[in-house]
Amino acid sequence: MAMRLLALTFLGAIASHPLSAQDYPNRVVRVIVPLAVGGGGDIFARALAEELKNDLGQPFVVENRSGAAENIGTRACAEAPPDGYTVCIVSQEPIVYNQLLFASIPFNPDKDLAPIVNLFINVAVVAINSSHKVKSLNEMIAYAKAHPGALSYGTFSFPLEQLMAKLNRENGIDIAKVPFRGGGELANAMLSNSAPVGAVGVSNVLPFIEAGQFTALAVNGDKRLDILPDVPTISELRNGEKFPPSWFGMFAPIGTPRPITEKLAEASQVAMARPAFRDKMFKPRGIAPVVMKLDEFRKFIAEDRAIAERLVKESGFQPK
Repeated sequence: MAMRLLALTFLGAIASHPLSAQDYPNRVVRVIVPLAVGGGGDIFARALAEELKNDLGQPFVVENRSGAAENIGTRACAEAPPDGYTVCIVSQEPIVYNQLLFASIPFNPDKDLAPIVNLFINVAVVAINSSHKVKSLNEMIAYAKAHPGALSYGTFSFPLEQLMAKLNRENGIDIAKVPFRGGGELANAMLSNSAPVGAVGVSNVLPFIEAGQFTALAVNGDKRLDILPDVPTISELRNGEKFPPSWFGMFAPIGTPRPITEKLAEASQVAMARPAFRDKMFKPRGIAPVVMKLDEFRKFIAEDRAIAERLVKESGFQPK
């Protein structure tokens, strides 16, 4: 009898932690996005979730858990059961930067989260509400000097926050940072002039640039964007100085069975390779796909964290 109970217990453990992803998923999968509705990361997550639903046969439902520099939503993902039915799509910030910028965060990105797939590189643009008649970074600096306190900005990128801090220091100006929960919220603040400047993913503000409501001043990619060919890179304007773009990736709670993360990685890459998806989500939005998953993605994160450590150290930033 004891042997029978032991065998049943063993079989139950196998059932609760599947060794095969053949039957996965068989119910709704929750996709946590630690940003507000309407931003570039949220829009991408919803488009990918629709593709995964069609391919894998179960709903992938996006749940926005914004706040605290993405720490709230990322913690919710890290603390979820590691059964494959909660994943998250998060930016570089809570995975690489936040542990360097806060005295403590409520999760360990290395020990609590399993990298699945790197989704895209998020090139950002420094842009300003066009009512200020500013056409370049130098003109923005001149405007800030002539109108003290008139300009403020938002960003979700530590490197671009350092760019703005350098511009302030070098030129004796004070363009203050204002916190936002997502790119859509920041774009609305730029429209209303409550925060006229944004250093934000191109996808969040491209329609407003094209409509003439925002003026693009610089991008932080390695080269100019095809969709903004007249906008210089920050490197061009700053004698080779770089403030690298961010990225977005998919993660699962640590302990999620490897066959499941492999299936999600493969399905995500298949979806992102479709011409219709690329034409809708990549080309017109100024973001670049990344072919990187699982162990290769984990190695990339380690390398990116080393870069982040150098940038934070050079900035003199003290965790708060």
